[in-house]
Amino acid sequence: MRVSVGIAVSILVALSIGVSTFVVHSLWWTTARENSRMLAAEINGQIANTVRIEVGLTLRSAEAAWAAVRTIFIQDVIQTRQADKREFVFLSQIQAQPNISWITFGWPDGNFFAAHRLGDSGLEMMEIDENIRNRMLRNDRYIFIPGDIQFEERTFTDTDFDPREHAWYRNFIDRDTPDWIEVRDLPGSDKTLYAFAGPIDVRRQRQGVLTVAIDTDRLSRFLGSLRPGEFGAAFIINADGKVIAIPDPEADEITPARMGEGELYEVAKISGEKLMADAENKTPGPVTKRIVFEDVPYAVALTPLGFYGWRVATVIPESAFLSGIDKTLLNLVYILLGVVVVAIGLAIWFVRRVVANPLSRVAEDLSRIERFDVEQVSRRPSRLKELENLSAATASMAAGLSAFRKYVPTDLVRMLVAEGIKTQPGGETKQISVLFCDVSGFTGLTEKHGPKIVELMEPFFSAATTTIERHDGTIDKFIGDAVMAFWGAPRQNPDHAEHACRAALELVDVVESSSLQSQSDNALHVRIGLNSGEALVGNIGSEQRLNYTAIGDVVNVASRLEGTNKTYGSAIIIGPETRQEAGNAIVVRELDTVEIQGRSEVLVVYELIAMADSFKGSCDWIDAYETGLSHFRASRFPEAITAFQTADTLRGGDMASQVMIKRAAAYEARAS
Repeated sequence: MRVSVGIAVSILVALSIGVSTFVVHSLWWTTARENSRMLAAEINGQIANTVRIEVGLTLRSAEAAWAAVRTIFIQDVIQTRQADKREFVFLSQIQAQPNISWITFGWPDGNFFAAHRLGDSGLEMMEIDENIRNRMLRNDRYIFIPGDIQFEERTFTDTDFDPREHAWYRNFIDRDTPDWIEVRDLPGSDKTLYAFAGPIDVRRQRQGVLTVAIDTDRLSRFLGSLRPGEFGAAFIINADGKVIAIPDPEADEITPARMGEGELYEVAKISGEKLMADAENKTPGPVTKRIVFEDVPYAVALTPLGFYGWRVATVIPESAFLSGIDKTLLNLVYILLGVVVVAIGLAIWFVRRVVANPLSRVAEDLSRIERFDVEQVSRRPSRLKELENLSAATASMAAGLSAFRKYVPTDLVRMLVAEGIKTQPGGETKQISVLFCDVSGFTGLTEKHGPKIVELMEPFFSAATTTIERHDGTIDKFIGDAVMAFWGAPRQNPDHAEHACRAALELVDVVESSSLQSQSDNALHVRIGLNSGEALVGNIGSEQRLNYTAIGDVVNVASRLEGTNKTYGSAIIIGPETRQEAGNAIVVRELDTVEIQGRSEVLVVYELIAMADSFKGSCDWIDAYETGLSHFRASRFPEAITAFQTADTLRGGDMASQVMIKRAAAYEARAS
């Protein structure tokens, strides 16, 4: 039996679409579940890393405080029995390190002294001495006030506490090195603490044992700030499988965490018990479990923290990821059935007409669109309505993409295509320079002008776009009033740091010279942060939506440097890597050494003054400032103040010098 071409093609199309529907359905279902698991794993990994960093910072804070106090004692700055000076040292460490809950010292004669944080409201100083009312416990309580503390009350209570009877003293009085230990039953506390303890020797004489302790309720407060998914939570489990820290933003030294509340806590508790019961999982690596509690399945990831056998347990209900899949699957089946019916009807109609040549021309237009040559695409008239519509749709697509180029730069798309970068998640490590540019006073402008702020900021964004692209930069995104851009990707640029510096200086000049103003005639000013280094650059996001962007520490530091301008009244601050990469092409002054949030080490930062090939001013004020900075770091504060005053005068007003003058004066007053 013979059939017509239309029927044959229709049957072929129907079979093809049916098979495709089944394959797509299967792949979609598998991919959806896999993506859900990947998302859960990604969230678990991020949370575990965040908790690991926080725990590490807390431990390092305690160890640093112990080392600082030990240094003061062994250098004989103060003696261990000088009560007033010792109290000041302990108090300053408690104030400076918010993660520290206790600092204690025990003597071989049974005397005892401690500083104890009382949440965010204050602290108390405890002392047991044979000269204090027959070894009564003296407790001095202080409250925090802005910038200082205030004495509140002193009490005396009977006590039989003797440090020599406790493990933290016994285990370390005869040792030579410090280490971590569990501490229990300190005066007025029944909590289990974790302390960094060790002996103190002065002139080869053993004075006693010093400890710096952390309270797990502080970690509970930190866990309360985390949100692993919409309905999840993170917990810390000790080596015995017991939950020791839960998400509780209100917990601190005087407000214990609310243990035992909620289904997520029970799941974390069960996971810890199963971990201890399963012998093969008693390994240092991460463990993933599926736990069903009251007929609700949960995904639990147990990741080691590298301290005392602790693990972070991330508990997320599976429904948070899979609840919408079944509903979407049913909708997909209906949609695909509709597509099959429509496709068969179109196939019967389509094969009756000769469409090869018109379609070839449309294909050429689509190839041009693929190359982003949308200017050459035009509407092609046809006697066939459908082909004319197709041509019109192609022309409309070209017009839409032409408008879309305002959102995605054409050159960027062409470079990505030319470099063969696939449109799927992924990236590679590259050496780049990152720029963050922000408008000062934007929040006030937004509150004052409302929707008119868009019109006000348009000249600034246009100037920023033109300047960055002129110097071979790639605009990453606009964030409110801020602009993020980078150099060195997608195309390699060995002079990325120099080009970024030129763009930054030109952007400041353009904004200043153009007299961009708010509607109250206030001139707009910009603050810029620049940093260079390795970053992960590529398509970041999901299969449904991608951003070609850069992520990594170099990006975070650039953003922090932009905000640092507020402190020093500068326009452009660059990091040390940018300074090194740009070399002699730029004129800078070493500004200060600053702490960057999220990094353990401090960072030397520089103010970008000009490009060397166009700088015609005097460097005397720069030399004076850097001389003052050297004196300041060497604690020669009078000489530093004189040098900073010279820099301020030579420049005709320099906020950074004024800031350093105040800082040096404060240190000088404190030293005296």
